[in-house]
Amino acid sequence: VQLQASGGGLVQAGGSLRLSCAASGSIFSINAVGWYRQAPGNEREWVASIRNGGSTIYAESAKGRFTISRDNAKNMVYLQMNSLKPEDTAVYSCSADLKVTNQGVWRRYWGPGTQVTVSS
Repeated sequence: VQLQASGGGLVQAGGSLRLSCAASGSIFSINAVGWYRQAPGNEREWVASIRNGGSTIYAESAKGRFTISRDNAKNMVYLQMNSLKPEDTAVYSCSADLKVTNQGVWRRYWGPGTQVTVSS
């Protein structure tokens, strides 16, 4: 199983980016998927999560600006980020709680992140 975040880049303050998280490999089912970020010198910070049924939850810093969504058929999760601020600069990564078989246990997988840089 592999998770890969993509879509990062350099954007001016006020701009937008859409991040993608792709899950691949032998996957039976995916439950919650979350986006996290880590800025230099800071601890990893949770940004948003989405459950299999589509319910979402956001960190206060993301509310009203970020939207998490998923395409279960493609094993993809997206993070639309609008009104970006310099303090959003960080490496963004995704995690997924998934099972590789019907009888298996739920396990959280992580993938490498993608750099988001917001210039002022």
